[in-house]
Amino acid sequence: MDSAAKIPDVIVHDTKRNWLLLIEAVTSAGPVDDKRRKELKDLFAGCKAGLVFVTAFENRRTMQTFVSHIAWESEVWIAKEPDHMIHFNGGRFLGPYPDAMPAKP
Repeated sequence: MDSAAKIPDVIVHDTKRNWLLLIEAVTSAGPVDDKRRKELKDLFAGCKAGLVFVTAFENRRTMQTFVSHIAWESEVWIAKEPDHMIHFNGGRFLGPYPDAMPAKP
């Protein structure tokens, strides 16, 4: 990786599906917006796992202040409601999109 400063707050590898969940705590650097989503895609460009972009919030009230900045084709997780996620657009829930899948050899 080029820069430790650009690494997401939490990285989870779902080995069963070969996904990397790239989780940003909104309190550290803001939400996964369009710019951050592109930065993460570029940072993990050589990755052989699908990328899932997640912004983590403490509660819905905090999310409301950032909702207009959250990137499409990303997910939101709220600590006060840990059993649920909010999906921003697209044809699937919690999974990498074609533009964030590893290149096929």
